[in-house]
Amino acid sequence: MVVMTRWLDDDEQRTWRAYLYATRTLAATLDRELQASAGIPHAYYEILVRLSEAPQRTLRMSELADATDSSRSRLSHAVSRLEQIGWVRREECPTDRRGQFAVLTEPGFTALTAAAPGHVDAVRRHLFDRLTPEQVDQLRIISEALVKHLAGNNPPS
Repeated sequence: MVVMTRWLDDDEQRTWRAYLYATRTLAATLDRELQASAGIPHAYYEILVRLSEAPQRTLRMSELADATDSSRSRLSHAVSRLEQIGWVRREECPTDRRGQFAVLTEPGFTALTAAAPGHVDAVRRHLFDRLTPEQVDQLRIISEALVKHLAGNNPPS
């Protein structure tokens, strides 16, 4: 059985390349600006945000890895770095000897609170201010459709 490749037509190719460039450039710009304004990479900021939204500012390391779409080893390295600067601490899980919790410390919450306004401003400036309200709705609908397809029953929270 021969499978025929469904090549992208010119419009699809333009759309694909524009999407790739836009998402990569937006992510790099937000990361660069967050580094400059708050001194932390976006990946660390995302960890702090996820912990700040969790009950008691605490998540199992495995849940935090899933929520940040990170490998366990990459997350462990990031949490170690955040521990070194005093923004996160680890706690042992009393019911699972192999499990650990990541806990956002008060200095970590303070750092997040200080970084958030500049980051939100950057997201607004580089994304939402460039789109009409209708385009924002379309972007959400498209993004949700992709997440539903790609994440299936395990969408990010």
